Amino acid sequence: MNKTTSEYRSAITTIDNPFDPFDEFTSWFLYDEEKGYHTCGYLARIAKTSNQFTDKENDSEVEKAIDEIIKYDFMNIYKKVKRKADEIQIES
Repeated sequence: MNKTTSEYRSAITTIDNPFDPFDEFTSWFLYDEEKGYHTCGYLARIAKTSNQFTDKENDSEVEKAIDEIIKYDFMNIYKKVKRKADEIQIES
């Protein structure tokens, strides 16, 4: 995960994933892939991010994509989680 300049950071997860996508990303990702959700790939297809955008602009686009995924989630498996940027532990 990258540090962000915004006050809050959003992530998407599934209701059954026991791992925190902020603090336990590797375990969260492995669980997500094992269950066949492929949430990171799904989010990457929906989010309109760019290397030409600032971090703040990319964060905004990711948040919009998370909201869109949840809006059209007919199985009701996704949820958005938020965390203050200064509380996020960055995995190395």
